[in-house]
Amino acid sequence: MIKRILFLGILLLSTMSYAQFQISASTGYAIGSAGMKLGEEINSTKTTNTYGSYGEGLNFQIRGTYFFNDTFGADVSLGYLHGADQTVSKVDLESQQVDAIARARAFGASASIVYKFTNNVYGRFGALIKIAGKTEAVVSNTAVFSDEEAAAFGLPSGSYSETNYVEDFHGVFPLGFVAALGYKHDLDKNFSLFVEAEYYGISLKRKDSEIQSFNTNIVMPDGTVAVEGFYSIDNLPAGYSKKTTYVDDLAHTNTDSSKELSVKVPYSSFGLNFGVTYKFNSPSKTE
Repeated sequence: MIKRILFLGILLLSTMSYAQFQISASTGYAIGSAGMKLGEEINSTKTTNTYGSYGEGLNFQIRGTYFFNDTFGADVSLGYLHGADQTVSKVDLESQQVDAIARARAFGASASIVYKFTNNVYGRFGALIKIAGKTEAVVSNTAVFSDEEAAAFGLPSGSYSETNYVEDFHGVFPLGFVAALGYKHDLDKNFSLFVEAEYYGISLKRKDSEIQSFNTNIVMPDGTVAVEGFYSIDNLPAGYSKKTTYVDDLAHTNTDSSKELSVKVPYSSFGLNFGVTYKFNSPSKTE
């Protein structure tokens, strides 16, 4: 027992003598991986699926890394994803024009094990979680009235409705996987630059959504607004709900538009990051 205690004590002291802490800041761009169907593009001749991942876009990270010895360490990071626009619906028909995109605005965190292959090359892998944020949908819909509908409004043929709205989608906190391979270049004993290739493997199950803004104008063929604010966020048309809850089962007789079946949306990506690291002096190197 005494030998074991002495061994653990020596191991702890040797670890503490090497122990080294560093902080890093980086930015980079990621492209979607394992893209799933996000929507459709429709014109008069065909319908085309659109694929992608909400993990595509610009990211920023702050990371703290603690090395136990010359090879192994652990890090914790916080990041923000400013996602690129993804096409959810694009309709180009004589009677209707739709342009609907969605994009991620998300905060995430990860905890990883770090392994140094050499003094310059390292790898890390660990768990990833989204901790806050949203998927923001921005929709524009122009629909031409039939002659009967236009007459009901007392408007000339060719009049149309013009609807614009923004809806925020939120998800259940997911658990994913992160892995990276990097190369660092020391500038001096404290500062270094690095570049790394990073993979995120994660999907998000929808929990709820909320319409943030909504407006429908009635417009004449020459572009003159005949009725402004015909529909608004406080007066939504049939089939729209200000808040929607996503569930795993839904009765065939359901008529409540505030409930829909849940889906999983992709956030997986491959990215390239560039950053700077500040390394604090270890106790063994401090006089």
